[in-house]
Amino acid sequence: MHRPHIVILGAGYGGIVTALNLQKKLNANEAQITLVNKEDYHYQAAWLHENAAGSLHHDQLRIPIRDIINEKKINFILDKVVSIKPEEKKIKLEDQTIAYDILIIALGFESEMPENHGLEENAFFIGDINSARLIREHLEYNFACYHNEDVKNKGRLNIVIGGGGPTGVEFAGELVDRIPEICKEYDIEKALVRIIMLESEATILPAVDESLQQYATNSLVSRGVEIITGATIKECHADTITYEKDGILEEIPTVTKIWTAGVRANSLVKKSGLQTKDGKVAVTGEMKAPDFQDIFVVGDCANVIDQKSGKAFNPTAQITVQQAALVAYNVVAMIKGNKLRTFEPKIKGMVVCLGSHDGIGQIFNKRKLFGWKAPLAKRLVDTQYLLKLGGLSLVLKKGKFKFLNS
Repeated sequence: MHRPHIVILGAGYGGIVTALNLQKKLNANEAQITLVNKEDYHYQAAWLHENAAGSLHHDQLRIPIRDIINEKKINFILDKVVSIKPEEKKIKLEDQTIAYDILIIALGFESEMPENHGLEENAFFIGDINSARLIREHLEYNFACYHNEDVKNKGRLNIVIGGGGPTGVEFAGELVDRIPEICKEYDIEKALVRIIMLESEATILPAVDESLQQYATNSLVSRGVEIITGATIKECHADTITYEKDGILEEIPTVTKIWTAGVRANSLVKKSGLQTKDGKVAVTGEMKAPDFQDIFVVGDCANVIDQKSGKAFNPTAQITVQQAALVAYNVVAMIKGNKLRTFEPKIKGMVVCLGSHDGIGQIFNKRKLFGWKAPLAKRLVDTQYLLKLGGLSLVLKKGKFKFLNS
């Protein structure tokens, strides 16, 4: 009996959840499963802003892949994907080329910065553990330099966040809580530090309810974050950033710029020749790539249209995990000759944390959360995710219990 070779590219939320679901649903004699990832760990992308601010160590985000997969059922390859060749049914990696019968693309996102503004060369991006750790180290290095230099460079203490979406807002909330600790460590007066958020829209968090926007704005501003809306970044240099507001150009001296305003699907998707829209594969309801019945796509690489609104779903962790569960079901159904299902997400809500003890949220599309209830809700969701990945032992190793103890 032919065992189909299932290849999963990427071990983010989409890839790892697909792999673990297939591991449960298929016996070793029913299919050969290969998981490819450029790192030997899965990480909690929703926690990266905490690592970037320095309030959560990067080791707590990392979950070794071999600790949560059954290697008798899944062959893990530590390698980087170079190209996808749908016509040949092959994947070119840096160290080898592998063939597949069924392919699942879950390669995640990469930064998308405006061209010719200098952001790519001079700004940081919260994209993975290494980039988040680099931000934390950069912040602490510049505070240390400021303390030790004779001629003080105020730009070392000005931190500019480009973008007032969920990532920018969560990072600002975490950072403003962390600043007093850094100032104490390096003997710097807290009042000298500026956290400035530049948002091109008329408000931060433009996609959420107005009352939630206002609460988030008031929370951040009351704690010292300067929010400048209607601001378009024009130039970014090593030691300055220039923005335009109401036709007037303003320059801020700063060596720390963090871009949080845009991401795109992994560029390998577009280069593969698959049918795309906005750089993402325009998948069918079954999460398949058009014209290729043997390719499924999840998460940031998939353009999934909400049939009610006609707009593409935002590939949040919540949406991606649900897509992954469906893809695993459909792969098994395809192998066994059963009927495939279409993607129908169950949106349970959203939460944006404004630090460890403050936040906003809306659950079941109705009930609004303000204050400590929001981060508590998020921690419960995070704990549930860890339980699904690796049971109670993983929760005890990687869970966040700081909230409960403070």
